Amino acid sequence: MRPLRSVAPERESSMGRIVVIGSYNRDTVLRVARFPRPGETLAATGMDRFHGGKGSNQAVAAARAGASVALVAAIGADAAGRDAMALWAGEGIDAAAVSTLDSLPTGEALILVDARGENEIVILAGANAAVPEGLAVAAVAGAALVVAQLETPVAVTEAAFRAARAQGIPTLLNAAPARELPDGLLALADILVVNETEAALLLSRTAPPEALAAALAPRHPRGVVLTAGAAGAYWARRDGVVVHAPAILTEVVDSTGAGDAFIGAFATALAQGSAAEHAMRRGAVAGALACRRAGAVPSLPTLAEIDAATLQ
Repeated sequence: MRPLRSVAPERESSMGRIVVIGSYNRDTVLRVARFPRPGETLAATGMDRFHGGKGSNQAVAAARAGASVALVAAIGADAAGRDAMALWAGEGIDAAAVSTLDSLPTGEALILVDARGENEIVILAGANAAVPEGLAVAAVAGAALVVAQLETPVAVTEAAFRAARAQGIPTLLNAAPARELPDGLLALADILVVNETEAALLLSRTAPPEALAAALAPRHPRGVVLTAGAAGAYWARRDGVVVHAPAILTEVVDSTGAGDAFIGAFATALAQGSAAEHAMRRGAVAGALACRRAGAVPSLPTLAEIDAATLQ
């Protein structure tokens, strides 16, 4: 069993701070030849434990891509929580707004990864369900971009986004894991980031990825980004323009952290003032690179890796 670990960050100066509101989970990854059918027991071929949680992953991804990052989260007063704090310290992430709770354990995730690199994930929220709203609202002050997902309370994200909107700070909502969302939260998301499954759920229909993104775009001031795996990513603006960033060729070992890598690099480029096309390219490259290594955090690429692959 490999221990929880982190990779030393690489930095460049940033034009603004990214505040990430989100989850931390301790990931237990079981490798299987294929996913089990209902009622079936399979023998795993291996097991690893990694840092995880979409909020933490995206914060680490942004920090490695060169951003100044602050994280709003909640952990338990346990070994997993202490490991999380060590991770963030090692990555240079400001964890002053992370709450340590005595009453709840640190979040847990069980991840099955099959021989093709596809995954299935089950999550126990634990402390992630109790992120303090006041801390989230206070933390957004002075940010260049506020990023959130759906593994922490929607009411907390909505309150933080409302505070950001009042201060003229752009917001990015990653609507993952897939679920129905209240209109109030969607209305406060300047940029919505979804995959095809999440977009289809929000629209209650399926369509080609660029059409899904375009259908969602009118209600978001800066549009909708849809990630589509090997097909790359699409940014649909409210004016009907769709920007496509093709994926780079990559060997898929484990796709667990790919979406988080995309958002980290994409958000970093936006916070640093990049144009849409460049931000999308950075995100697409980072997402592809993340598929080449096992585990969420170990797979998140560094600034140097993203730079090198972007120039290819």
